[in-house]
Amino acid sequence: MPAGDESTLEVLRLTLVVAASATALVALPALATGYLLARREFRGKSVVETVVALPLVLPPTAIGYLLLALFARRGPLGEETLGFDPGVLFTARGAVLASAVVAFPLVARTARVAFEGVDPRLERMAATLGWSRWRVLARLSLPLARRGLLAALVLGFARCLGEFGATVIVAGNIPGRTQTLALAIFRDIQLGDERGALLLVGLTVVLAFVCLALVERWSRPARCAGEEVA
Repeated sequence: MPAGDESTLEVLRLTLVVAASATALVALPALATGYLLARREFRGKSVVETVVALPLVLPPTAIGYLLLALFARRGPLGEETLGFDPGVLFTARGAVLASAVVAFPLVARTARVAFEGVDPRLERMAATLGWSRWRVLARLSLPLARRGLLAALVLGFARCLGEFGATVIVAGNIPGRTQTLALAIFRDIQLGDERGALLLVGLTVVLAFVCLALVERWSRPARCAGEEVA
């Protein structure tokens, strides 16, 4: 296999690993946040909604800088503060963390829409039958919202595939260690390797197309799941 093909496969492998790891990292907290915002009213909810949405509007480079400051040697979560090196900066862990932070609001907001698509009357009816809150969630809300929740996770995965700004600051652009598709495209453009950049862009488009096709397929039924059951 030519060296260029091996490099491309390594970049693709690392990208998929980073995206999958980041999606797994945010899955539970993001889905829980989506449920909380969809079904609970509490003081300060608007503040929570704003904080959750903040990474959507902040430049990814700003997010990367904040993470860099947080995990710097003398930062709040740095080596001198914790007494050990958390191993985040300029590592694959850093790429996962940066991708997770950027993807979190997309997963949480899409999950919120999925839970809001479940008719709350069904949950109230189940509660009157003696079901606990957790049983209602596990046996009713989650199954009815499952397609929308799957769409949320796939959308987060797709966002991780294309993450660049935060990743390049936190993890760097190190071939074989932190270089994902977005970073490799940037490298090839800088080097004037149009063929290599075009190949990587093509891979990115294919992956994004598949992810968005799944999102579209799963999100439509999620909007009317409650109505169908009712």
